[in-house]
Amino acid sequence: MKSRIQLDHKIVVCIVYVIAMFMVSMDGTIVNVILPTISNEFNLNPSSTSGINVGYLVSLAVFLPVAGWLGDRFGTKKIFLIALGVFTAASLLCGFANNLQTLNLFRILQGAGGGILTPVGMAILFRTFSPEERPKVSRSLVLPIALAPAIGPIVGGFFAEQLSWRWAFYINVPFGVMVLLIGVFLLKEHKEPTAGRLDLPGFLLSAAGFSMLMYAMNIGPSKGWDSLVIMYTGIIGAVLFLLFILLELRVEKPMLDLRLLSDRLFRTLGIISLFSMAGLLGMLFVFPLMYQSSLHASALESGLTTFPEAIGLMVASRMMPLTTKKLGIHQVIRMGLLSTIIIYTLISLLGPTANPWFLRALLFSVGVCLGHTVVAVQFSTFTNINSASMGMAATLFNVQNRIGSAMGVAILASILGAVGTVTMGTNGNHVNLSSYQFALLGSAVLLAIALFFAMCLREDDFKAIIPKQDMANSLDVKPVKSG
Repeated sequence: MKSRIQLDHKIVVCIVYVIAMFMVSMDGTIVNVILPTISNEFNLNPSSTSGINVGYLVSLAVFLPVAGWLGDRFGTKKIFLIALGVFTAASLLCGFANNLQTLNLFRILQGAGGGILTPVGMAILFRTFSPEERPKVSRSLVLPIALAPAIGPIVGGFFAEQLSWRWAFYINVPFGVMVLLIGVFLLKEHKEPTAGRLDLPGFLLSAAGFSMLMYAMNIGPSKGWDSLVIMYTGIIGAVLFLLFILLELRVEKPMLDLRLLSDRLFRTLGIISLFSMAGLLGMLFVFPLMYQSSLHASALESGLTTFPEAIGLMVASRMMPLTTKKLGIHQVIRMGLLSTIIIYTLISLLGPTANPWFLRALLFSVGVCLGHTVVAVQFSTFTNINSASMGMAATLFNVQNRIGSAMGVAILASILGAVGTVTMGTNGNHVNLSSYQFALLGSAVLLAIALFFAMCLREDDFKAIIPKQDMANSLDVKPVKSG
């Protein structure tokens, strides 16, 4: 009976985690598609709607670093459900907004919920499953990582063209309410007695520094890196973030335990994840723009073209048990990155005018190859992290991924701006495909940096995940008979 209850709780945790993270992940790409529709309805300049995303990202940056401490101090179930409730309520309010000011305000509130929700949800998941069990739940992990960002533009384009942009926010409400009800009755509470008091100086430094850095990275490409506002914001943010790091390494009870980076596996996989997310999100940013600009396709059409990447990621999650057993986790991570770099380069050389089905096949292959890397990294990053440190580790991992995502988009957007997306000709302006192709090559370079760190991994690093009989087989060790 006890094992049955434990099994049921693990299923509950998977359901709650997948749905909640799916909502947050999809929100990041679904809103981009509806911004032109919002600007038309409110009779605004399209550039003025950038605050809808910037406010969300800055708010997320303020609350993300403190999420681990909040969960440890007050209970992961309580904080997770509060954050989910805030995110769901804010989504409903965003749909009701009748002007840009109120929409920006509710997006800030939504960002606060999303910033806390992700690391606390991850801490719940990895506390529930042991290192040996985590590869088995990789199929659950891939849904919010892979499917949500890819399906966002499709859903957003459909709502913008067929219904209303407001449904891009309303869609979160029924799922949020469902997860809230499941969580209230079935999730278990967990507190860390050693959490201590809030590191207030650390919180203030991280809130100011991280939010200013996120603002600079997201607005810099469009406003220009030589803008005084961007320069001062970025420099001050970097200085404050550096002071935050120095402070957290000195205090006894840090808000964000950077000492966890002393573990070589956690540190290396975190860096690989940072640059992998930069390369993946960068590609998902550049390719739809290239496809729409060159072929004058709609956002919905470009979303449908990109969608095979998500299918490939889901296929990769199904293949993971076999490939990791045959090749080893370290080789799966390396081969996934190397294969994706080759495919990115091929997509860049071919451009959007290649056969559409061949492009879709390449994007599907990206999902399969990079999916192996992303999922393998996520379930093995916390191998050496104990339960007491899981909240802090999940927060640190998500901070790195958020920086990586913003960095990837910022770098590739800067390449587009530097090369120029439009060329002047005697017959009018033309799309400059070379700028998009250079940007895609930049995305491949980001993955190459991840591959460099992946070469430092060893098979022994993952022995806590691999079942003993599989480890014995991989090392060609025969069991010794006793007596």
